[in-house]
Amino acid sequence: MAADGGRSPELRRSGKLISVIQPTQKTVKKIALILILPLVLSLAAVAAQKKDASKKSTESATSEQHVVLNPADLKWGDAPPGLPPGAKLAVLAGDPNKKGLFTVRLQTPAGYKVPPHTHPTSEHITVISGTFNIGTGDKFDEAAGKEMGAGGYMVMPPGMKHYAWTPAEAIIQVQGMGPFVIKYVNPADDPRNAKQ
Repeated sequence: MAADGGRSPELRRSGKLISVIQPTQKTVKKIALILILPLVLSLAAVAAQKKDASKKSTESATSEQHVVLNPADLKWGDAPPGLPPGAKLAVLAGDPNKKGLFTVRLQTPAGYKVPPHTHPTSEHITVISGTFNIGTGDKFDEAAGKEMGAGGYMVMPPGMKHYAWTPAEAIIQVQGMGPFVIKYVNPADDPRNAKQ
């Protein structure tokens, strides 16, 4: 038995007394806490930073403002140069030229045609007034198209080749994720190339 009443054993080595420490459960828990606590705190901080960065990214891509518009409130201007001339465009929400959700209305004259093209993002179209015709494929073929009246709705997935036309004046609403990009199947159909 040790000289201190059995609390710690002693060893004799070359005439010297050496104390052997026997850690208690309490001591082991303290050591584990000291080693693990910084790791847990670091992981929590990294997770919080990732969550904050993800939230900011989502907010910038989908941040919205309160918008209430009646038809008389819309500000119509010429459609962007990527669309054939003659159409008018009104932005309802977002910015079609920037990353994020946007909603626009396109007013087309009678006989308006958009040759076969694609978009890198989904295009959601709702017919507000008039008749809007849509077809899919790389060739403009009215016989293969589908007619949609006021209230009609369609979704064109990214990369799907499609074309459109209106026999009479029509207004459609387009919603998607910006930036809005249009790529014509035949570059000669792109109105931006005609101006060069």
